[in-house]
Amino acid sequence: MTPSGTNPDGAGQEKPAGGAGSDRGASPAWELLLPAVSAPARTRGRSLQAALREAVRSGRLPPGTRLPSSRDLAADLGVSRGLVTEAYEQLTAEGYLRSGRGAGTWVGGAVRAAPPRARDLAPRSPGTEADFVAGTPDLSLFPRAAWAAAQRDVLARLPHDDLGYPDPRGLPRLRTALAELLTRRRGVVADAERLVVVSGVAQATSLLGFVLHARGVREVGVEDPGSPQHGALYASAGVTTVPVPLDGEGLRIEALRGSGLRAVTATPSHQFPTGIAYSARRRAELLDWARSVDGLVLEDDYDGDFRYDRAPVGALQGLDPEHVAYAGSVSKSLAPGLRLGWLLVPRSLAEEVVERKRTMDLGHPALDQALFARFVERGDYDRQLRRCQRAYRERRDTLVASLAEDFPGAKLTGIAAGLHVIAALPARYGPEERFLARVRAAGVAVRPLSAYTHARAEHGDGYDGVRLVLGYAHLSPGRIRAGVRLMATAV
Repeated sequence: MTPSGTNPDGAGQEKPAGGAGSDRGASPAWELLLPAVSAPARTRGRSLQAALREAVRSGRLPPGTRLPSSRDLAADLGVSRGLVTEAYEQLTAEGYLRSGRGAGTWVGGAVRAAPPRARDLAPRSPGTEADFVAGTPDLSLFPRAAWAAAQRDVLARLPHDDLGYPDPRGLPRLRTALAELLTRRRGVVADAERLVVVSGVAQATSLLGFVLHARGVREVGVEDPGSPQHGALYASAGVTTVPVPLDGEGLRIEALRGSGLRAVTATPSHQFPTGIAYSARRRAELLDWARSVDGLVLEDDYDGDFRYDRAPVGALQGLDPEHVAYAGSVSKSLAPGLRLGWLLVPRSLAEEVVERKRTMDLGHPALDQALFARFVERGDYDRQLRRCQRAYRERRDTLVASLAEDFPGAKLTGIAAGLHVIAALPARYGPEERFLARVRAAGVAVRPLSAYTHARAEHGDGYDGVRLVLGYAHLSPGRIRAGVRLMATAV
C-alpha cells in the first residue's frame, strides 16, 4: 500500500494501491474496505466513505498513494461503480483525496495521521502507597442514587425552553436556590440577580481577572503562602499576581497597604494552606483597606462548610457585599468533575462579569443547572454536606492520632476544619529535603508547606524541622494510619 514513486502529481512511476494492473505484492486497498461493503445496502455508501476516510487518517493510506480506478475498485469489492465514485467525490471534496483529469485519484497531503489514542492529562499520583497531597475529596461519597433520582425527575419535568441557551448568569431556578442556600449556610448577602453560575472557582477567578484587566488593573494580590493556581488563572487574563505575606491573623494589612494594590484574593474562613481563620480584627482591617482604595477582595470560600469544632465562621462578603466578590463550588462537597460553582459580585461589576461570562461560554450547561437546583431544593445537598462533614471529621481525628503516635512531638497548626492539616515535625526529622526524598522513595506522596510559598527568600523563619500539608479527605481511616506509619518508617 506504499507508493513506489514519490511524485504526488503522477509524473513518476507510482503504482496504484491495489486494483487491476497493480502490483499484487502490495497490501491491496480493498482489504481495508471489505468490512464496510458488508454493511446493509442502505448504509453501505456511508460505511465505505468512513472506512476510506479512517484509512487516510490513520496513515494506512499515506499521502501520495494512488488509488485504484473506480471501475477496478468496484469490481474488486463487488459493489456498484457509482458507490465508489460517490465515495471518491465526497472525500475529494473534504480534502482527503485529490484527483485530476486523466491523472487518477490520490491521497492528499493535507491529512496527518491521528495519534493512536487520547491521552489522559488528569492530575494523578501514580505508583504511590499513600497519597497525602491536599485538595481532593472522597469521590466515593458522591451521592449516586440521589443524583440519579434528581436527574430522572429533571429530565421528566424540564421545560423544552430550558434546553436552549441559558441566561449567562444561570437558570433563575438555580440562582434562587443558591441565594437561599448561601444566605442560610454562609451568611452572605445573596442577591440572585448578581449571582453567576460558573464552572468552579477557577472560572470565577478568570472572569474577575478579565474584568479587572479591562478596567486597567494589572496586578492582584495573593496570599503567601497560598494556592499555586491563582497565578496561572490571573495570568490567563493578563494580570500579574503579587504575593502578600500572612501572619497568625491573616493577610498583613501593612504590607497590603504598602503594595499599591487595589485587588486581592483571600481565603479568610479557612486559609489555604496554613489552616488559620482570619481574626475578626483582621477581617475588619481587610475591609477597611478595600474601602480606602475603592478596591476588591475575591473571597475564595473553598471549604467553608467544613468546620469540626464549632459552627463555621460566616463569609467575609456578608460584611461588605460591595467590596467583596464571593466564590465557591461543589468541588469539595460533591465532586470537582462536575465543574459547578458560583460567583457573587458587587453591583458595580455585575454587568461586566455577566457579559464576559456570555462571551466565554454562552452560559453553564442548562441540564446540569436544573439538576443541581433540584438537588438543593429537596435538601439533598444539605444531607450531602452533613455526610461529608461526619466522614472528614473522623479522618482528621484519625490523622491527628496517628501523627501523635508515629511522630512524637509533632504539632498541628490551624483550626479544626477543611480537608487538610499542617503538621510541624521536630528538627530531628529534618532537613526537609532529606525527609521528602525518603518518604517519596517509600511511595508516599506528600507536599511541604514551602511548596505553597511564593516569595520564599522573604519569609524564612528559621524553623529547622519539617512542615507538611497533609490532605486526608480522600483517604479511609485505615489508609491514613498505614500511610503515616509508612512515612515514619521511611525516616
